[in-house]
Amino acid sequence: GRGIYYGSYLNKETWNIGVILLLTLMATAFVGYVLPWGQMSFWGATVITNLFSAIPYIGQTLVEWAWGGFSVDNPTLTRFFALHFLLPFAIVGLTLVHLTFLHDTGSNNPTGVPSDCDKIPFHPYYTVKDILGFALMISLLVSMALFSPNLLGDPENFTPANPLVTPPHIKPEWYF
Repeated sequence: GRGIYYGSYLNKETWNIGVILLLTLMATAFVGYVLPWGQMSFWGATVITNLFSAIPYIGQTLVEWAWGGFSVDNPTLTRFFALHFLLPFAIVGLTLVHLTFLHDTGSNNPTGVPSDCDKIPFHPYYTVKDILGFALMISLLVSMALFSPNLLGDPENFTPANPLVTPPHIKPEWYF
């Protein structure tokens, strides 16, 4: 909202890369949301991905493209897993391009306040704190992984899933 109100869209390249970045982020979240449903139930993945059919004109074609055919099956989940793995790398690349364009055009400053009025030295205050926090977190994780590797494990995670049978806890009332 702020970017539209203050006219940030006038920086066309920066704005368009930002919009593509937002859409890529939403696509990553969507396939990450559908993956567990698909592993639990092909029916659940079918219902969720069938929402694409609400898009006028291209909806049904989009659904069949997402499914890789006329129904959800293992290739669909493989495709979603590949997208969920690869899209964060695209997000990193788009972020670098977006920052490059921001560096070129500068960000929008509608209030006219000088941007250097509240600058503080960066290095002495934050670098040591960040390094100490990172070292503490890594040492905690490494010690937990080495001394008690099964501490956070859940035995139910090792139960093989059967996507052809919808689990009772996600079945709607009319499905029984």
